[in-house]
Amino acid sequence: MKRKYRVLLIGSSSPHIANHLSRIEGSEFIVAVVSNDNKFLNKNQTFYRVNFSLKNPLNWIMSPKKIDEIIREFNPDVIHVHQANSIGLYSVLGNKKNQKPIALTVLGSDILINPKKNFIYREILKYILRNVDVITSDSIYMADIIRDLYCIKNKEIEICNFGVNEYDIIINKKKIIYSNRMHNPLYRIDEIVKAFARFKECDNTEDWILKIAGVGSETENLKKLANDLKIENSLEFLGFVDSKENSKLYAESTFFISIPKSDATSISLLESMYYKCVPILSDLPANREWVKSGWNGLIVEDLSSNYILEAIKFYNDKIGMINRSIIMEKATINKSKENFRNVLLKIIKN
Repeated sequence: MKRKYRVLLIGSSSPHIANHLSRIEGSEFIVAVVSNDNKFLNKNQTFYRVNFSLKNPLNWIMSPKKIDEIIREFNPDVIHVHQANSIGLYSVLGNKKNQKPIALTVLGSDILINPKKNFIYREILKYILRNVDVITSDSIYMADIIRDLYCIKNKEIEICNFGVNEYDIIINKKKIIYSNRMHNPLYRIDEIVKAFARFKECDNTEDWILKIAGVGSETENLKKLANDLKIENSLEFLGFVDSKENSKLYAESTFFISIPKSDATSISLLESMYYKCVPILSDLPANREWVKSGWNGLIVEDLSSNYILEAIKFYNDKIGMINRSIIMEKATINKSKENFRNVLLKIIKN
């Protein structure tokens, strides 16, 4: 009988931890989850509770100690840690005596935002990166930063993303521009609203609609901005939408727009491309890994320009097919499962 490998999955309670679990559970692995809550897990999932907060000084001692005890009890073949923040720190400290191999998955905020807050965050990140065996990143750009800026030259860095759910949804494109990023300053939804207002001042734009999904600290300000710019009749605020509804919105939207200040590879971008949208994106290295401006989308270099009109001018329906083929080759959920499982199996067998 083929042996099943034991994986200890450590991460905060979020859809991310459920995504990881769905990608690595199965015939090869027995998985136990360490998290601060189990609300994203099924009731039969083996679960250990740990507090990952840095605010309570006691956690700096008690949380690594708890993780050490869990490792001894579960005896994993490999530990998979989601995020290079307090979760990564406590996991590395808790594994000091056990010396189990660790695969670390980093998010854009871990590498691109948190280290800029202060010296302590930066040192915590460097300590984590130096004390894991393999790192997974969703973009080549982030991998290069890890190697060059943080001098992590001797670690294997695998490019893995969460992949796209392939729902069987009819694609019927309409004159819709779709945004679904969080409503906080990082994602600059206000700039999207302003750009749409500029676009609506042009001729033959009356049928176009901007649909904005998502919620956040800026939602009410965005609604007021739309009213002030007198475009509220051409703009819909949808609030939170679930995965299936989100996919339906991609399927009917011609353009997907996302212009954050900083980002790694966004799963929203990959999903939009799968559903044949034309992306309008901020000029970030991770975006340029997926989109060649003027060929399969638009990279916006000047946020004050009328870039929505520019995108419409070069649009043709072949672009959607190009984007679907890119995702089918590199970023479906099955490809994602294959990549993450191969990372863990490689660590175990080495």
